[in-house]
Order: sequence, then C-alpha cells, then structure tokens
Amino acid sequence: MSAPLHLTITTPAAVLVDRADIVALRAEDESGSFGILPGHADFLTVLEACVVRFKDGADGVHYCALSGGVLSVEEGRRIAIACRQGTVSDDLVALEGAVDAMRSAESDADKRARVEQMRLHAHAVRQLLHYLRPGRAGGVAPAAAPEEGPS
Repeated sequence: MSAPLHLTITTPAAVLVDRADIVALRAEDESGSFGILPGHADFLTVLEACVVRFKDGADGVHYCALSGGVLSVEEGRRIAIACRQGTVSDDLVALEGAVDAMRSAESDADKRARVEQMRLHAHAVRQLLHYLRPGRAGGVAPAAAPEEGPS
C-alpha cells in the first residue's frame, strides 16, 4: 500500500486541518465529484462550495464544509486546500448546524454592512448639500443675470 496523504486545509486566518494519515479524499469542482487516493497525479482545481470528505488510516471519516477554494495535489501525497471559509466536523448533522450558523452570521454581517453603507452615503449627501447651499461662504454663488448689451 502507498504512503498516506498529507492533507492541509487553510483559511486566511487558520489552519483547519493538518493531517498526515489520510487514505482517501472526495471533493467537488465544476465538473462534479472526484476522489483522490495516494499516488494521484499532480492536480490543481477550483472547488465549488462543497463538503470535502476525507478518510484516515483508522477508517474514521471526517468532513469539512467549504465556501469554495483551490485544491492542489503534489507528488501524489500532499493535498492542500486553500479556502476563504470552512468548518470541520466528524459528524454531518453537527456540520450542517455549524454551516447554518455560519450562513446566518454571514447574512447578519452583510445586512449590517449594507446599513452602514447607506448611512455613510446619506451622511456624504448631507455634507455635499450643506457645502453647496447658495449664499454660504465657500458655497456656490447664485448665477449672475446676463448683462444686457447695447440696444
């Protein structure tokens, strides 16, 4: 049997998985689901939002829900996945709950960002109107009436 795979799954903020005892991995890209076993050819693909399933040498199955990412296989034994966000679990039901919580938090953060953006936009418009008000020092002067020429 070939040597096991070394799997790392990272986000910009954390290393989610760093294991050297993986015997099989399944993931999903645009073309569909695929598997990787020890000795796999070098490979690079963009992952869709999916659940990566990996099996260790003791037949334990583990899961990592990703919001998409990049997977590479090097030398038939090193798998690296870089993603923006991910959640790891050994239980699919617990993973589903964690993903729901993550999506809910993301949705709340998006709403807060939109509200803040609207608040800043309204403030900028008020400031522009304040400084462009006719007759205000430094503001726009009223348009002068055209001079009448000789008749």
